[in-house]
Amino acid sequence: MAAGGARAGKRRELLRFATVGLAAFGLTLGVNYGLKLTVLQEKPVTALAIATVMATAFAYLLSRRWSFHTRGGRRRFPEAALFFAVNAIAVTINLCPPLISRYVLRFEAPEVSFLAQEIADFVSGMLLGTAAGSAFRWWGYRRWVFPVADARQRVREVVVSGDSG
Repeated sequence: MAAGGARAGKRRELLRFATVGLAAFGLTLGVNYGLKLTVLQEKPVTALAIATVMATAFAYLLSRRWSFHTRGGRRRFPEAALFFAVNAIAVTINLCPPLISRYVLRFEAPEVSFLAQEIADFVSGMLLGTAAGSAFRWWGYRRWVFPVADARQRVREVVVSGDSG
């Protein structure tokens, strides 16, 4: 029964992680295209990087409070520092496909049509890059940022019961 409960907890955690990721994806999408189609028209990868960093701060708050609310094992500052370090690596992973698309494969106007450029940007950055970065985040959060399962639950139980040992 304990193994079944652990699997259910992991599935719930993954579902919450995916929900936070979807919300952060929406934020990334909105900010990315808002910047890319206005003030950063000539710098599409910079627009994506800014959008991804903004979404990362948003995701930390939701991850700590909801997705991984029972996991922990670290004090808040080291946890946040590790969260942002994992995300810095994930941002790099996220940016590799659009960098390759734009600057290696030359999927940019005038080499290709504007529509082809935008489709290539979306597929490479928003789909492939986000998927690869998210897979790394899931692994990194559980491995380094929130390494101890039920750590916060155990702390709550100790505080509630008055047990100091």
